[in-house]
Amino acid sequence: MSELSFEQMLEESLKTIRTGEVVTGKVIDVKEDEIVLNIGYKSDGIIPKNEYTNEPGVDLRDVVAVGSEMEAKVVKVNDGEGQVALSYKRLAADRGNKRLEEAFNNQEVLTAKVTQVLDGGLSVNVEETRVFIPASLVSDTYERDLSKYAGQEIEFVITEFNPRRRRIIGDRKQLLVAKKAAMQKELFERIEVGQTVEGVIKNVTDFGAFIDLGGADGLLHISEMSWGRVENPKKVFKVGETIKTFIKDINGEKIALSLKFPEANPWMNAASKYAAGNVVTGKVARMTDFGAFVELEPGVDALLHVSQISREHVDKPADVLKIGQVIEAKIVDFNEADKKISLSMKALESAKEEPDVADVDVEAVSAEQ
Repeated sequence: MSELSFEQMLEESLKTIRTGEVVTGKVIDVKEDEIVLNIGYKSDGIIPKNEYTNEPGVDLRDVVAVGSEMEAKVVKVNDGEGQVALSYKRLAADRGNKRLEEAFNNQEVLTAKVTQVLDGGLSVNVEETRVFIPASLVSDTYERDLSKYAGQEIEFVITEFNPRRRRIIGDRKQLLVAKKAAMQKELFERIEVGQTVEGVIKNVTDFGAFIDLGGADGLLHISEMSWGRVENPKKVFKVGETIKTFIKDINGEKIALSLKFPEANPWMNAASKYAAGNVVTGKVARMTDFGAFVELEPGVDALLHVSQISREHVDKPADVLKIGQVIEAKIVDFNEADKKISLSMKALESAKEEPDVADVDVEAVSAEQ
């Protein structure tokens, strides 16, 4: 029997490998774009950068250390240059597929970082396996621009798993819907009419503001924004601001909010402040042909009838007054039940003469309000 040469004995002592096999080796060299592994075979294994990661701009020397051990999948036993072509990425993808299949079967909630924002949705990686989340399944509300999700970690479930067709679909929307439903249930169990609540302004329109109460939105109608008059809600409220309101009404899933807190009702102390005979200062808020409405304080308006503007004849209030003008007048009538106050500038025109207000038909003036 002939003796085996040293090379033959060495070759027989080395293991055999096959394409698709998973091998373990020690890193003996790392370059910017490849990793060299001693895998106990007659040839070293090579992992090029594109078989290590999909992330652009990675220098392998920054992420892999010489002397460390790592596993890889055999792509080719001979890469054409006598070395073994390996892939770390494909091994990770195989394990990622297995991980995603388990998550799909168990409806497990996964967390992963968004690696790409695409025209039709988001791409995330789970153990080097790509999961696509369509735009329609990213949020429970329509979002035109998904760029804010770039680099964010998000939660989702796998709703479709077909690795052969490279179709693995994630769904974030159903988690948000379920979470919102739970929050809504909890919210409606603890709120009641008259309760003060805190929320965040979600949207402002011409007719009101929608407040996120944590589980449901409440509507703060323009008529409930102040005891005074609010002409443009967008000039008063800003999206993102925190605000305290109270619940005026609950009708099914609709919540009506108000800032007209009863204790701040300006008519509570109006009887003494605006008693007949008192002299007051106010701002002209609006005008009609028969008179001007003067705001004495937010929520309290008084009528200055055209006949009480001056001792001289005035055809229309707009002839002598302007919106926003501050005037001084005397209160000639206070009707708390109907929340009506009548004013007279005419009564203050001459300190020497007796105010000529006897001819004022108070009931007629009040009726015109």
